[in-house]
Amino acid sequence: MTEVPTTPAASAPRLAARDAVGQTPPWATRELPAETRDPGAVDRLAALLREHPGTLVLTGAGMSTDSGIPDYRGRDGTRRVMPMQHGEFCASSENRQRYWARSFVGWQRFSRAEPNAGHHAVAALQDAGLLGPVVTQNVDGLHQAAGSREVTELHGTLAEVVCLTCGDRSGREELQARMAAANPGFGARVRGEAPDGSRVSSQIRPDGDVVLPDDAVSGFRLPLCLGCGADTLKPDVVFFGGAVPRERVEACFALTDAAPALLVLGSSLAVMSGLRFVRHAARRGIPVMAVTRGPTRGDEHMTLRVDAPLAPTLERLVRHGAAA
Repeated sequence: MTEVPTTPAASAPRLAARDAVGQTPPWATRELPAETRDPGAVDRLAALLREHPGTLVLTGAGMSTDSGIPDYRGRDGTRRVMPMQHGEFCASSENRQRYWARSFVGWQRFSRAEPNAGHHAVAALQDAGLLGPVVTQNVDGLHQAAGSREVTELHGTLAEVVCLTCGDRSGREELQARMAAANPGFGARVRGEAPDGSRVSSQIRPDGDVVLPDDAVSGFRLPLCLGCGADTLKPDVVFFGGAVPRERVEACFALTDAAPALLVLGSSLAVMSGLRFVRHAARRGIPVMAVTRGPTRGDEHMTLRVDAPLAPTLERLVRHGAAA
């Protein structure tokens, strides 16, 4: 087994996931007031945005569900799947083999995802001056593909790969080609295990991998770093239990300090990596708004909540001229 360097200092901000699959956290059982589902809530949101042009945006997995990338939780806040943990990935070559085999198959669909109407609406609202910079918890690059500017990827990007041993960086498409050459026919064999292809098409996860049995991946050849030869290549994303780079967190706090208001889109705020910016905005006394289905962990800090489908709500803001 290749020895993996130690992770960043324990004091660094971390992405934690303490709830288990099938578990519903207490905050997710709260009943939202009827006014959050009132059609007038969108009008109130438009008015607040007009009063606070350049509002900072914080987006979560719900932003990309209409692009075919599911989130980790249902509308009721119940965790559906548990992703690869940072410590688990670093612990053994076998764990990394399992991750890359699943990611190799999942990437074939994940990389074809395209921005949905919600992504395009965010870009349009930026152009109109209503929205400012975007901080996203997603790793799919769809905000940029839709034309949004000033996007900070809080949890990194799946489009890049980094070696944990020597720090060498490469592109994910390049690595995909190398894995395909080293594992000819692997994707076809795995897809053939289920007649309807459900292992690939219905179980893809927000971080791009899929569910595969261990015996299906035991023969997968793990990719090696071209710089040092170690098997410690990792997607340049923050796994649960891993540290968000401190400078990135500080940059997001600076954006929150400079923002006239904060708008949360498609996030339950279940993990502290996003919730901390909502709490910080509330302490500053600026308006905090959210559009997402069901409760969030930060509802107590909200100035305005809209419990409605994300893309149609954002399109309504654009269509009815929120900037007028």
